[in-house]
Amino acid sequence: MQMPRLLQRREFLSIAVGAMACGATSRASAQASWPDKPVKVIVPFAAGGGTDVVARPWCDRLSQTFGQQFVVENRGGASGLIGTEAAAKAAPDGYTLLMSSNTTPVNLPLLRKVPYDPKSLTPVARLGDVVTGFVIHASIGPKTFKEMLDYAKANPGKLAFGSSGSGTGPHLRYEMLRFKTGVDILHVPYRGGADALVDILSNNIQMMNEPVTLPHVKAGKLYLLNINHSERSPDFPDIPTLTELGYPNADAPIWFSLWAPTGTPREILQRLNAEIVKQSQTPEMKEKLRLAGAAPVIQTLDEIAAFREVDSKNMAELIKTAQIKIE
Repeated sequence: MQMPRLLQRREFLSIAVGAMACGATSRASAQASWPDKPVKVIVPFAAGGGTDVVARPWCDRLSQTFGQQFVVENRGGASGLIGTEAAAKAAPDGYTLLMSSNTTPVNLPLLRKVPYDPKSLTPVARLGDVVTGFVIHASIGPKTFKEMLDYAKANPGKLAFGSSGSGTGPHLRYEMLRFKTGVDILHVPYRGGADALVDILSNNIQMMNEPVTLPHVKAGKLYLLNINHSERSPDFPDIPTLTELGYPNADAPIWFSLWAPTGTPREILQRLNAEIVKQSQTPEMKEKLRLAGAAPVIQTLDEIAAFREVDSKNMAELIKTAQIKIE
């Protein structure tokens, strides 16, 4: 009398195992065929800003490489929180990605409550580190970093610094400048670097620290005062770094990365990382990054995860030491 039940149990187990195997095969097949439709890439700042000008050449290159469109979707506002939240809460299937600086995944969660868990985003590949510096409108007078400091101290509150938003890399660089030098400069946050650029060119604000300003330095409308990087820029070889100016450890690094919702299949992440590493080393991509004010960085998935933790620790110490707050 027990045999039929035993057979039923064996048949059930056989069916269950078969279903699990089919499910695993289906998932593996889906990952192997990825991408088989366009990929949405959220840029959490307005078009034309520093993040956008780095993201677009990368999306063009990834579209060519994978044979599907990597479509930029600008979702600016709230210092990048709106777009970052959308990416963090998207399905982890490889079809929604985020291209952002370390602002929203690293900096802002240290400064304020954010509407997402920072760990819900996984770094996929470094896209480039920002190589820029403080600029000042040419009509103000100062042409060097020291002259700017002298002017700011002699005219407290007369200079205004525009950033792409509170808690962004440029904002933290401004806070470090105030902390290290004691100057009284007004901070004006914008929805993105492109909006701030419009106002500095019309002299509504006088200072910025974003890659989008560099073409206007070459045009003579703005003066570049320093380089926020470990080395001088090949495009501006006569402009000293902060360390050379006597302010070591005064930088707040700005690095761009591709991010994916945590849980995205590792095979997809590895394919993206490998392709970005490969393309970062080509002369064409190096030139496009240079024009966007960025320098390529080569890191594996594990290396960028470790770097993210180190950067988060360093930013937490910086924010505490400089007593940076968002009001």
